[in-house]
Amino acid sequence: MAVGISANTSWYLYNFRKNTILAMLAAGNKVFAIAPQDEYSKKLEELGCEFININIDSGGTNPINDLGTLYNFYKIYKNYTIDIVLNFTPKNNIYSTLAARLAGVKSINNIAGLGTLFISESLASKIARVLYKYSQSKADFIFFQNEDDRALFKSHKIAQNVKSDRLPGSGADLSRFIVSPAPDDGVTRFLLIARMLFDKGIGQYVEAARALKSKYGDAVEFRLLGFLDVDNPSAVSKAQMNTWVDEGVVNYLGTSDNVEAEIAQVDCMVLPSYYREGVPKSLLEAGAMGKPIVTTDNVGCRETVDDAYNGFICEPRSTESLTHALDKIVTMSHEQRLVLGNNSRIKIEQEFDEKIVIQKYLLALSSFS
Repeated sequence: MAVGISANTSWYLYNFRKNTILAMLAAGNKVFAIAPQDEYSKKLEELGCEFININIDSGGTNPINDLGTLYNFYKIYKNYTIDIVLNFTPKNNIYSTLAARLAGVKSINNIAGLGTLFISESLASKIARVLYKYSQSKADFIFFQNEDDRALFKSHKIAQNVKSDRLPGSGADLSRFIVSPAPDDGVTRFLLIARMLFDKGIGQYVEAARALKSKYGDAVEFRLLGFLDVDNPSAVSKAQMNTWVDEGVVNYLGTSDNVEAEIAQVDCMVLPSYYREGVPKSLLEAGAMGKPIVTTDNVGCRETVDDAYNGFICEPRSTESLTHALDKIVTMSHEQRLVLGNNSRIKIEQEFDEKIVIQKYLLALSSFS
């Protein structure tokens, strides 16, 4: 088959869907990678894809720009012979699906979390909900990453007649992310990997870091890794990050294509998100590397932790609850943290192996061949 795979950045396709692309190619499919051009576009071509550039204003709300995105998707599907497209990220789920239906191309969508779409009552969110409701009814198949989102679609009567299934998030590549114990040197290191958004609990993380640095001094360290100044109302600014770093509360590591090297150095992965997640990739990868996880009792996040077995669940938006959970990690012995981390690896192996995700995609594709 000729398969399109679309997202709002080439970075996303390469970093999150590389193995899915390789599996589709190995199965004899021709693969078109459809995304805005960036430094990862060439890497997609090196995998064996044909790359197609499209402009997407991923965080914008300008209707003229979005109509342009819809038209550009339609032109792609009319000008290229594509049988079916796999869509990832919100605007692709909407506009690629609509364009594909108009052009006679089938679409399989991935609902990887709904962010603030069904929380915010802003005009933009209300319009987006209408677009989601209309567009998802035009999809041929929908994958959800958690049952909460699937239930939400049902309660809002979205895509009721479209076949669907649940995936274990994006899965973790268990051959790439291997157990890597942190050094036992008397310092407890925490890491948060995400886009730097306040909705991801960055503010609570910094406040907890401040409290625990005051209590333990240099015996604790708090790191942040991920895109800064992103196009999002909840974005942490560069100036704000610099203030925290200058204060000595956190270390900002920028971005990395080798996240396993950063995860290996730390004792615990943290994500105090209150954003509607799918299943956070950073938690799956950290769990695969044998790290305890502290995250919130929140959609998508809670799936990754069995409380007190491989980490701790805290309350969303609560600095106090997060600080208490992180303090438990600090006061543990190195050996106790390794036990939690080993349990994380077991959980990821049993529930979140990327091979499960890839096999489901291949089965979905074969059902349309």
